[in-house]
Amino acid sequence: MDYLEEVDYRDPEFGDFYDELPLWSAPFGLRLLDRVRMQTGSTILDIGAGTGFLSVELAQRCGAQTHLIAVEPWSAAAIRLRKKVERLGLGNVEILEQPAEDLQLPDDSVDVIVSNLGINNFENVDSVLRVLFRAAKRGAQLLLATNLEGHMAEFYEVFRETLIQGGQSDRVAGLDEHVRDRGTVDSVAGTLRKAGFAVARAETDVFTIRFADGASMLRHHFIRLGFMQSWKSLVAPDRLDETFQALERNLDSVATQNGELALTVPMALIEASK
Repeated sequence: MDYLEEVDYRDPEFGDFYDELPLWSAPFGLRLLDRVRMQTGSTILDIGAGTGFLSVELAQRCGAQTHLIAVEPWSAAAIRLRKKVERLGLGNVEILEQPAEDLQLPDDSVDVIVSNLGINNFENVDSVLRVLFRAAKRGAQLLLATNLEGHMAEFYEVFRETLIQGGQSDRVAGLDEHVRDRGTVDSVAGTLRKAGFAVARAETDVFTIRFADGASMLRHHFIRLGFMQSWKSLVAPDRLDETFQALERNLDSVATQNGELALTVPMALIEASK
């Protein structure tokens, strides 16, 4: 029996795939796993699979007879997912490196659809959901985990004040629009209903990301990867350096006053069906 073979953690390549879940995604992904339907022999669609936390977990937890379809347009993430699938010998995982709105799955062919933070990154949410509704079987389960409007409100309050103090009040409207870009439970549920899905429940929670000071936050790898480009676009191009220097000082002041820089992230898990 192959599962009796020892896993060799000393293999030099072991670490290349071992980090199963990025820290930012962890609270969302773990909540989603608590709710997903576990059954063998089903077809599961993971939209915005990233490097494959959900895909790999569900492909293993639901058994070899399950067909897991992982959809991820980001090439670097898809490459890493392929390595994990090959390393783990998961023959029941199909990886589609393409945008979700371009899926050509048969009608009524999918039993479970999951997406961990994927809805935040769809260029056309309505188009994606129409594709998913068409591919879903009658009674199929849909689970979406997403962060909500109000995420990292403590940071954005300081950012707003920094813009005003620096004579860039004309940039505040852009900041406010950026903040509103995250949805609410009602808006996400409404979008699902528009596509034809019946929303069964919505669970909400809040987690906190803590930093020692402003410099630690602004230099954090994921902050730079996930947020910095859009934050820079909110500042006058010829005032980037001075603005972010002031922002860092202002964040430091908050950290000194409170003993740390704590940013809250509201989250939701929305379950629906066809």
